[in-house]
Amino acid sequence: MTKKERYKGIIEWFRENMQIAETELHYENPYQLLMAVILSAQCTDKRVNQISPALFEAYPTPEVMAVSTPEAVYEYVKSVSYPNSKAKHLVEMSQMLVKDFGGEVPSEMDDLLKLPGVGRKTANVMQSVVWGKATMAVDTHVFRVSHRLGLVPESCNTPLKVELELVKHIADEDIPKAHHWLLLHGRYICQSRTPHCEKCDLQPWCKHFLGE
Repeated sequence: MTKKERYKGIIEWFRENMQIAETELHYENPYQLLMAVILSAQCTDKRVNQISPALFEAYPTPEVMAVSTPEAVYEYVKSVSYPNSKAKHLVEMSQMLVKDFGGEVPSEMDDLLKLPGVGRKTANVMQSVVWGKATMAVDTHVFRVSHRLGLVPESCNTPLKVELELVKHIADEDIPKAHHWLLLHGRYICQSRTPHCEKCDLQPWCKHFLGE
């Protein structure tokens, strides 16, 4: 099977069977999503959704968060992973939004990457989810599923290499959804320890299942 055939089969299946594919994080505006994505690093969306309503109510805008302290924010985020550093990042990120961006979340990659707590994955999530840009965020699920399916070679051994390989072969209009296709597939079907191959309709194109 050629790489082109594999991509064609997998993407067409997702298009037909997962027409709605979006983040499972709860949010109402770009600032809330940015906070949620920062908190979701090495933590489940379910956990973030449990604590975010109180956080969003206490800190509805960057201006409010900017005059708070990491110690105060910690009380709202203490049940997520790495709460001390994330509380610090949320306060510093909000301060920069107020100081440098008029209290608005920027849409450009270079500007997003300036924000404390924001790496390339988070910036890509923001660009694709909020602004529909053709950016591919690579988390642990996307990284794993891309390799198992055979969408990327073993030489793509970093998230950036996986990202660059995927965007080469997926049409721009599909890329924002493709992140969620692969992520949700990894979260519920192609799980890390026990992939549920018996439930997977991607078997005809899957490198792992075919033993290639």
